Amino acid sequence: MSSKNPKNQYNPHKLILVDADGVLLNWEYAFAIWMEQHGHEKQPGSEFVYDIGERYGISRDQGRRLIKLFNESAAIGFLPPLRDAMYYVKRLHEEHGYVFHCITSLSLDVNAGRLREMNLRKLFGDTVFEKIICLDTGADKHDALSQYQDSGCWWIEDKPENADVGLALGLRSILVEHGHNMNHECPYPVVKNWREIYAIITS
Repeated sequence: MSSKNPKNQYNPHKLILVDADGVLLNWEYAFAIWMEQHGHEKQPGSEFVYDIGERYGISRDQGRRLIKLFNESAAIGFLPPLRDAMYYVKRLHEEHGYVFHCITSLSLDVNAGRLREMNLRKLFGDTVFEKIICLDTGADKHDALSQYQDSGCWWIEDKPENADVGLALGLRSILVEHGHNMNHECPYPVVKNWREIYAIITS
């Protein structure tokens, strides 16, 4: 699924680097259902909070443990697509010849990685993703993105820190807007959906 050295193995003019959760997949929706099934309720106004512990009124450590449990559960293989991602990702691939490398901080668990790949290929097709690179839960993406340094590839994220890293490495970052990142000031585009991403990339 992953490659430690993707340099010189791709066409930067037809490659889109993309996160999975909050960009391609509606992780928040699926996680909220899973948490409710396990007896946890969101705090009022928590849709504007990034930290899961604060969002559910639990400790930060407990929040991280629950994220890891969810990411390594069978549920991770059945996340729904985010907004209009399916339609526009397929258009970029089929009509414009773009391929995708997915860089996702999911888990190092092999079965979790297989479920993620199954989920993405079921929703988006077998030929969209040349690589699906699974990092540890919550892992920093600097090292993974540094493999593409100064390539000018598009990099689509929902976590501002990761979008900032991509920009610093010479990538063209786009941030997908959510409640938790709405107030982030940045020098790159902030979009509400994949229709806007499609327009930026194909313009």
